[in-house]
Amino acid sequence: MDVNLTHPIYSIVGKVADEMGIRAFAVGGVVRDYFLGRHSTDIDIVCVGDGIELARRSAASIDNREVHIFKNFGTASFHYLYEGENWQIEFVGARKESYQHDSRKPHVCDGTLEDDQNRRDFTINAMAVSINSDDFGTLVDPFGGIRDLDAGIIRTPLDPSITFDDDPLRMMRAIRFASQLGFRIEEHTLEAIKQQAQRIEIVSMERINVELNKIILSPHPSLGFKLLQLTGLMDIIFPEFSRLKGVETVGQRGHKDNFFHTLEVLENVAKHSDDLWLRWAAILHDIGKPATKRYDERIGWTFHGHEVKGSKMVRPIFKRLKLPLDNKMKYVEKLVLLHLRPIVLAEDIVTDSAVRRLLFDAGDDIDDLMTLCQADITSKNEVKVKRYLDNFQLVRQKLVELEERDRIRNFQPPVSGDDIMQAFHLSPCHEVGVIKDHIKDAILDGIIPNEREAAWKMMVEEGAKLGLHLDGENVDSQS
Repeated sequence: MDVNLTHPIYSIVGKVADEMGIRAFAVGGVVRDYFLGRHSTDIDIVCVGDGIELARRSAASIDNREVHIFKNFGTASFHYLYEGENWQIEFVGARKESYQHDSRKPHVCDGTLEDDQNRRDFTINAMAVSINSDDFGTLVDPFGGIRDLDAGIIRTPLDPSITFDDDPLRMMRAIRFASQLGFRIEEHTLEAIKQQAQRIEIVSMERINVELNKIILSPHPSLGFKLLQLTGLMDIIFPEFSRLKGVETVGQRGHKDNFFHTLEVLENVAKHSDDLWLRWAAILHDIGKPATKRYDERIGWTFHGHEVKGSKMVRPIFKRLKLPLDNKMKYVEKLVLLHLRPIVLAEDIVTDSAVRRLLFDAGDDIDDLMTLCQADITSKNEVKVKRYLDNFQLVRQKLVELEERDRIRNFQPPVSGDDIMQAFHLSPCHEVGVIKDHIKDAILDGIIPNEREAAWKMMVEEGAKLGLHLDGENVDSQS
């Protein structure tokens, strides 16, 4: 089979390889994506020879562009601008690898194309296409990668037990590709993951979370999570999520399986947003339920305070998974903490005061919070779902109206702590906080407008109640 490689870099590198007297091939993901019709801007070139030298000479034949060399890995790369896109071209010499059981770092030596294809993770990533002039575009597919692409199968080229024992991260990659492509993992390959799952412990969490985040960002992330659970990998890398699984029953009363409920919420969010951190908020929104589960004879199962417990679990989970402990984490904490608030509003009378407080607490994340909360409605009771959705529309409408009228989002009270201290000649003290909070609450409850004159008047009144009085020079300072 011939492959129509149209990117000019193939001919450029192929000509250099001819001059060097070596064989060169496009390999891996770029070949897979060609057959899947997926766009890719990363091109991997393997040659039976010196990959670094091929990279240097190829770059020089274009315009002596900068080549990034990684001698420890025997690789080199450079960037190539083509049709307005910045392509990364990476080179490596064909090699074969051998592993020791207690390390995922292989012993590497020069090899043939066959050796190089043998070490690839999956058949769909082990295809190569010649870029030498005498057989340009010829496909080399010794493991039936095309067949597995057509069948939608993830399979290892060699014995899967050896493949995963050599590099345990490939187990995560198998699940990631299944989730991204909607493929199924071949039976023997899946069984090998179950048997080798414990080996994932020798892989750094930084490399694991790269694959986990790609699963989360896939079109149907729940497929990947179900496979992680089925294979036992979830118990090792993300045990808090595993603990959501299962239903406990007392008499005729059981609660829903929060594992599968959370996956429904994740899928619902994925329909509306490809934001990684909003999807993480969906994953963690009920993570506090196992720790707060109680049985009440009168009302059945309860999870009181699970949103508070869950928000406190975000940081230790992010820390262990080596996820960022910055504003992204704080955003997830906030959404987990607030995720019940819009639902409570949708269950009750939607008051201006409650909506103002929601808008104040959520700030710029209000739209994402509403997306998460609407995704959280997974009841099979159609009447209940319709009532929730109708009330959600009322909440959304009020959010828009109140934001336009009262400018509550991210607001600061129009009278600040400094204003209060200057007006009453105070140092920082308890009374300053009392007055400021009273003004804030009055604005959120609609008692006074979000304006300085009204806030200043209330400051004077509340100060008087506390025995504080303005002196003459501060009487008119509200302007």
